This record gives sequence, C-alpha cells and structure tokens, in this order.
Amino acid sequence: MAYKALDIANKLIYKAQEDEPNGGERLTNLKLQKMLYYQQGYHLAAFGTPLFEEDVEAWMYGPVVPCVYDVYSRYGSATLPETDNPIELLEEEEILFNQVYQAYRDFSAIGLMNRTHNEQPWLQALPHDRGTIIPCESMKSYFMTQLQ
Repeated sequence: MAYKALDIANKLIYKAQEDEPNGGERLTNLKLQKMLYYQQGYHLAAFGTPLFEEDVEAWMYGPVVPCVYDVYSRYGSATLPETDNPIELLEEEEILFNQVYQAYRDFSAIGLMNRTHNEQPWLQALPHDRGTIIPCESMKSYFMTQLQ
C-alpha cells in the first residue's frame, strides 16, 4: 500500500523530534528529502512497491520529493517545526522504516547529500533539475544491492 509522501515526511519529522534527546538531529528540509529517498528506495527493494505515491526527482542537491519540498521550503535551512500524530504503517513496513531511519539518522544533511551524489539512481537521472524523475525501477535495483 502506497502512502502520501507528506504523511511519510510527517512520520520522519516526528521520529526525529522524539529521537533528539538520544542524540538525533532535528530535520531540515534538506535532510528530510534525503531520508524520504532512502525510505522509498529500501521499501522498493524489500517489498517491490513504493512506500509513497509521489515521484522522487534528481535535483542539484540530491533526491527531492517536490510536493514535500514545496511545503517545507519556507523554513530554509532551519529545523522543521514539531509535529504529531504520525501515520502507522503495516507491521513489516514499520520495522523497515525504523531500520532505515536508524541507519541514516546520524548523518548530517550535507553528509546524506554527498552520499546520494555517489549513488546510481541520482547519477543516472539527468539533468539534475526539477522535473527529472528518478525511476522507481532504478531505486529498486540499486537498493536491492544495499539490503543486508
């Protein structure tokens, strides 16, 4: 079942704000975009279906979900406001969501951007500009090689 990207973004923001006392970093829009990309990629690899319906695009600073970017762009590089009531995923999706979050939570936004710039889905999606979709098949193929 595919969810709305904004619902997954809300879940990531909530997860980060709850994680902050344990050393997590509150999300900026840049970091949120990269976390959405990793969530989508691993979900495609593990389940064969997208986690959220909306496309991921290959922008200059890495993967972006435009509808989510547009909602949070007014915050610039500041941390995003707190949120509540995150959606619940199916049990196996929730497990994967938490594993992916844990794997990437300690990276800075710039660190995640640099990682994505060395990964095939972003590298192959040209030009790096708004409107250039990173195909789900490209993410699925790449992230299948990253599953442990």
